[in-house]
Amino acid sequence: MTSDSAQSLRPRYVLFDVDGTLMDAVSNQRQVWRTWAKRNGLDADEVYQVALRTRPMETFARVAGDRDPRECLAALHELEDEDVRSGVYAAFDGAAELLHGLPTGSWALVTSNYEHRVRGRFERTGLPLPGVIVDAAAVEEGKPSAVPYLRAAARLGAEPGDCLVIEDAPSGVESGLRAGMEVWGVNAAVAVEGVHRHFESLREAVPHILGFASGPHRSPAA
Repeated sequence: MTSDSAQSLRPRYVLFDVDGTLMDAVSNQRQVWRTWAKRNGLDADEVYQVALRTRPMETFARVAGDRDPRECLAALHELEDEDVRSGVYAAFDGAAELLHGLPTGSWALVTSNYEHRVRGRFERTGLPLPGVIVDAAAVEEGKPSAVPYLRAAARLGAEPGDCLVIEDAPSGVESGLRAGMEVWGVNAAVAVEGVHRHFESLREAVPHILGFASGPHRSPAA
């Protein structure tokens, strides 16, 4: 086999955001942040809008800069852990079929949440878990930095050009693009700026994602 042929047969990888992409946890996250904000005398809607775009410690710095971020995080963790135990949420239609259909070792989760919480939610909804989960504690820079998706690719042993990112939010899309990856958007009526392909639902995207994962990487000369 020539070097060009070997390049064209490199495996492909799929990197998933979690909340809003594979799992419908928007109402849960909104309620958690609303409760946290009210307990701290802050505007709940304003806090949530910041929390949508940043990791928790970054959110605290912006909305509660005069408070101990460790205490803020501990209180938030208590609320989120309680939500994992008692909250009502579900995987998006097509998520189980998609994740079960991907080759072992070909996909990862890249989330601004924390791994133990993601595991709890996946176990409750019956979704399979991958071997690689890059969470908020695994990186110093969160989305929209390229770091989270580059870290996931490195842990999978993948080149960025062989990776497909599945996202629903602008910060995640920007993160994937900065990492030099293909980025597809799901679960939105209007495409996020910059995505290479857009699907209004995860269900609509399932056969295309599976097709990407099962096909060999196309080299630049192909």
